[in-house]
Amino acid sequence: MIKRSIEASGKGWFVGPWDSIVPVAVGFSDRGVDDPHVHGEMFEIYLVARGTSTALVGERLVELAAGDLLVVEPGEPHTFTASSDDYRHFVVQAPFVHDDKRSA
Repeated sequence: MIKRSIEASGKGWFVGPWDSIVPVAVGFSDRGVDDPHVHGEMFEIYLVARGTSTALVGERLVELAAGDLLVVEPGEPHTFTASSDDYRHFVVQAPFVHDDKRSA
C-alpha cells in the first residue's frame, strides 16, 4: 500500500512507475498551468476537486468546475488558460510513458 498526502499548495505527484509498480501517474495541481503541450501515447484525465478553470483542448475552450472530468486523448494539444484562486485538480496519466510530453 502507498499512501501520500497533498502538500499545502503547489503541484506534484502522488505515485507513478518511477517509484512503485503502479503503471499510471497520479498527481495534483492547485492551478491550471499555461503550458501548451501534447502527448503522443498518454491520456491525461483531470478531475476538478474545487474551483473553476478554463482549458484549451485543440481549438476548443472547455470551462471546468468542481466535479467535472476532462479526458485529453493522445495527440490533442492542451493547456490551461485561467483558474480561480481556490482551484485544485487531480490528474492521471495512463498509460504512463516516460518523456511523452512535447511542446504544442
